Amino acid sequence: MLKKNIIIISTIILLSIINVYPCTTAIISGRITPDGKPLLWKNRDTDELENKLMYFRIGNVDIIGLVNSKDTSGKEIWIGMNSFGFAIMNSVASNLGLSDSVKDKDKEGIIMKLALEQCQTVEDFEKLLNVLEKPMGLETNFGVIDAYGNAAYFETDHWGYRKFDVNDSPTGYLIRTNFAFSGIEDKGQGYERYMIEEEIFEEAYKNRNLNVRFLLQDAARCLKHGLTKVDLKNECTEKADEIKFVSFTDFIPRYSTSASVVVQGVKEGENPKEMIMWAIVGFPPCGVVYPVFFNDGKILPTILQGGEDGKSKLCSIVLEVKDECFPIKRGRGTNYININALYNLSGTGIMQKLLALENEIFNISNEFIYKYFSSNYDFNILKEFYNLCDNKIILYFNNNIKNKQ
Repeated sequence: MLKKNIIIISTIILLSIINVYPCTTAIISGRITPDGKPLLWKNRDTDELENKLMYFRIGNVDIIGLVNSKDTSGKEIWIGMNSFGFAIMNSVASNLGLSDSVKDKDKEGIIMKLALEQCQTVEDFEKLLNVLEKPMGLETNFGVIDAYGNAAYFETDHWGYRKFDVNDSPTGYLIRTNFAFSGIEDKGQGYERYMIEEEIFEEAYKNRNLNVRFLLQDAARCLKHGLTKVDLKNECTEKADEIKFVSFTDFIPRYSTSASVVVQGVKEGENPKEMIMWAIVGFPPCGVVYPVFFNDGKILPTILQGGEDGKSKLCSIVLEVKDECFPIKRGRGTNYININALYNLSGTGIMQKLLALENEIFNISNEFIYKYFSSNYDFNILKEFYNLCDNKIILYFNNNIKNKQ
């Protein structure tokens, strides 16, 4: 009986680890993007569904990062960029370190914060990994870019790493989910997500469409399953008010997906302050993009930073809307989505209605970016832009999304 109980407890622990940490990521070299700027993308899966953005100034470096809402001091960053032009993200690689008995683990967020404080280049990050005390407490795929055209994944375990240079890739991009190519074969997670990620990236590459919009509007919200080839857009019906549950496991977006973020880097020779973080906080299919920028005032959009309760107002709204798609909370109910609430043949699903708002945000952002950069980063112009987007987004959710299903 004791042995049986130990097995059951171990299985529960293993399942909780698998469910908590999956992510889907990509690095795209500037040599294949339309504007020549590299892209770093992370669809974040976690049990910390509430997250926010934080702005740090540490010494002579500014940092913007995605942080858990309850992490009031911002000790861990899950994707971020600094004013040197360096950016970093990760996805857990659960086929690394399987034979190790290291107890002090899960230091990825701490190390990414440290890297953003200290690193200017991909080479700097490699040096940091070399000097970190071993064991490092890491089982992860780190993705990094810098302002000099360098981009790489570092498949990192407790004792070392293997580097994969994106510029060595014939396509100019690399993708990762929750296994490392240098790890134990056929172990790890995310193979189903990797399959569909590989498929849609190949198509976008052929169409020369590897850009921010593709990553956030197509990849982050892809409703096609890599293994079964089921496309949930074909499973919906015309009636928006008709509840239709479908299985929602192992898609790129999952119930546990808490954010989708793209860091758009700079071309060599450009000012690193022109890096942009395009962030969707909350559940990406029910969220909307918001671009954020470095600035002298260290300000962020009001609805993305933590309020008095530590939570992002926009993230909380998105999670409230998400509940309409996942009304079953008991048992494994969150593995089943009411697809008609999210997407339907009448075009009134949450994801469909939010696309109009998001396209508007992209359009006004493009106009703003030119104005902001050409004005030498005028602080007042940025404040006006953030206020405009804050008001536009909240008004749209209130009038068109919340309780409209």
